[in-house]
Amino acid sequence: MKLGMVIKTSRCIGCDACTVSCKTFNKLGPNVVYRKVHKFEVGEYPSAKRRSIPTLCNHCENAACEKVCPTGATYKDEKGRVQVDQDKCIGCRMCIGACPYGARTFNWGPQESYWPATDEPSVIDEAVAGSHRVGAVEKCTMCKDRTDNGLDPLCVHNCPARALVFGDLDDPESEVAKLVGTGKTYTLLPEKGTLPQVHYMD
Repeated sequence: MKLGMVIKTSRCIGCDACTVSCKTFNKLGPNVVYRKVHKFEVGEYPSAKRRSIPTLCNHCENAACEKVCPTGATYKDEKGRVQVDQDKCIGCRMCIGACPYGARTFNWGPQESYWPATDEPSVIDEAVAGSHRVGAVEKCTMCKDRTDNGLDPLCVHNCPARALVFGDLDDPESEVAKLVGTGKTYTLLPEKGTLPQVHYMD
């Protein structure tokens, strides 16, 4: 099994539902984003158009982050997802430097810069404390808790434009495998040789 995704950029409306869903499900602090939606204009007036490109961890088959991790904290699980064992992570951040997609973040601790200074922890800090270890690297897990139970990642489930297709790339009958099989999809930075499991389609 190799779980992956196809993102249909022509359907993305730039609503950020995927970003908000991800932050909510993973209880992320104010300055932590696993999924970014890059928005820009293409063409020239009067024919200029706005485009939106969602990005996330590419769960690469040949993951550069995994190769440089000195403790084995970054690993590929049995479903082809790249994961981080926070108990093994020593916070060296070599994986962040190795990832060509900027898909990783580091937990620096409470987000004081976003809130007025008080003697009490903020509601945000209390919400994220239980699931995030200070001094460890974090990233998209492809909603491991959900996908382990046969559900789509929450970003896919909540996309109102149905721009995200998720499934098993090794299953020729899955929609995601059929889309990749058309030869009309592409991956980001193919020259890096990371073999992303997240594909894009215009």
